[in-house]
Amino acid sequence: MYNMKKAKILNYTVKIYPAEEGGFWAKVPALPGCHTQGKTMEEVVAMIKEAINLHIKVMIKLGESIPIERIPTKNSSIILPIMLPTRA
Repeated sequence: MYNMKKAKILNYTVKIYPAEEGGFWAKVPALPGCHTQGKTMEEVVAMIKEAINLHIKVMIKLGESIPIERIPTKNSSIILPIMLPTRA
């Protein structure tokens, strides 16, 4: 069981690129394999937040350590705060 009242907030750099077929795609360099796409900027941001949360949940379930990005990259990227639940 996880305790959201004691959740940590982690910031991850998200790189967003225009997709060749239209729309956008995004990746999180600190979380290899965490990427998504969307038709609009708003959609891709919402989708990458969901992708980050799911990626971290799987890592927790597998007993893997969660990467902590110490110095987020600011060039051509956005920084998203993610609420990480702690074990109760």
